[in-house]
Amino acid sequence: MDQEALEIALMVALMVRATSVDETHVMRKVVIDGSTPFGFQRTAVVALNGEVEVGDKGVPIQTICVEEDACRKIREEDATVYYRLDRLGIPLIEVVTGPVINSPEEAEEVALALGRILRATGRVRRGLGTIRQDLNVSIRGGALSEVKGVQELELVSKVVAYEVQRQLTLLEIRDELGRRGLNEEDLRDDIIDVTEVFEATKCRVIKNALENGCRVMAVFLPRFSGLLGIELVPGVRFGTELSDYAKFWGRVGGIFHSDELPAFGITGEEVARLRELLKVVEEDAFVFVADRRENAADALKAVVERVKTAITRIPNETRNAYPDGTTHYSRPRPGAARMYPETDVPPIPITAERLKKVEEGLPEPPEVRLSRLMKDYGLNEKLATQVINSDYCNLFEVVARKTRIASSFVAATLTETFKSMKREEIDIDLLSEDLIENVFTLVDSGTVAKEAIPEVLAWMVAHEGAELDDAVEALGLKMVSEKELTAIVERVVRENEALIRERKIGALGPLMGVIMKELRGRADAKKVSQLIKEKIEELSKG
Repeated sequence: MDQEALEIALMVALMVRATSVDETHVMRKVVIDGSTPFGFQRTAVVALNGEVEVGDKGVPIQTICVEEDACRKIREEDATVYYRLDRLGIPLIEVVTGPVINSPEEAEEVALALGRILRATGRVRRGLGTIRQDLNVSIRGGALSEVKGVQELELVSKVVAYEVQRQLTLLEIRDELGRRGLNEEDLRDDIIDVTEVFEATKCRVIKNALENGCRVMAVFLPRFSGLLGIELVPGVRFGTELSDYAKFWGRVGGIFHSDELPAFGITGEEVARLRELLKVVEEDAFVFVADRRENAADALKAVVERVKTAITRIPNETRNAYPDGTTHYSRPRPGAARMYPETDVPPIPITAERLKKVEEGLPEPPEVRLSRLMKDYGLNEKLATQVINSDYCNLFEVVARKTRIASSFVAATLTETFKSMKREEIDIDLLSEDLIENVFTLVDSGTVAKEAIPEVLAWMVAHEGAELDDAVEALGLKMVSEKELTAIVERVVRENEALIRERKIGALGPLMGVIMKELRGRADAKKVSQLIKEKIEELSKG
């Protein structure tokens, strides 16, 4: 085990008042999805029974572990999954909270509080994906769903809310099936080959499958009419859930079901022939798949099993999150039996001396640092909180100490400006802290204007490996001399003399806009404003 990783985990444990174990034992966790080349992932418990304060509530921390990261999935093609090995073995800290979080908003607040503690160490990586939330969500009468891989903090509450809504709707479907008098025995996985119906089909998906030697297989779902098309959450229907099961267990691309037909090039005549072949009446539904016979059979069996479950309960399962907050079925929930001791790594003692050394190097608690940022740098509470919640708290202090740039501007750039750039899909995470610091240094030296920072950073993101001087030259952002600036201001004032005589000092704003647009960040806005005011006053006196 990497000893620095263990030290950082102990630091986090002490910050949440957890009790470290006397010695940490490495365990193997079976992983069969292909994300580790050797079929298991190593993990080790480091501490137990901590607590994090969130508002007026103490949220228990059950365990803190050190764990190795798995490979990064990059794409799927048919039944093949492609992974990158660049993340394999990177140490992770896994923090598990107790089941006391009672709302989507509270879940997000807890995640934020934990993120603050991790960042306070100054020893965790920054950027999208470096802090990932796995959300265990359950409701009364529902199931336990583990939603994995939520990377955006702002998405946590949305994912939880959608999962609650999904389960509530599934409970409504269960109740409706009860009213329809459906029992599990009524559902059978009698799979029928219906390829003949689609011999002349215009549906591109089915046509391509048949040309590749596949078959069309179908299964009958009694008294299920109208239920497959019910929307569980925005954009996700019950039929989508069945399709996820079919993809996982049958290795197929998806399913077709009667509630969505005719569509996708499938005609009303083909639907009528299917109903006749399957002996489906108005209150019934059906599902069919176009794929290799074995895959289609496995997929439809999985659909029938999931539909049987829907009659009585919601299944416990592992789900993955999409960027819009919706989730999809990933795999069944694993059991504890997949953990067993790692025989190749001896236990590691955690001595009192080691803990004392870690304790001596503990960083400021986030709430203490918040107060200090307000006091030492004159930030208001909102801006100081944004800095604490960002990946750039340490960088803020470095820049604020080393330069003469206003601390509030540095803080706003590292938080609000960076967020705005990310919304424009500019990947700021690609830039090192040293490079960002050097951009502020250029501003401090008068080489470029502070208004040019977003443009410079965006150029650097687009030109990996380039030098800052290259960005300044390519963008034409080198500061104009005072003589050049004065000449530009005088010209713009002359061109807008009528406006100045009409509005007097009220013309300042429009003139600033004209000049700053022309200069494109090559002059300090404060200096430009001062020169315009002087020229307006001279003209007014004249």
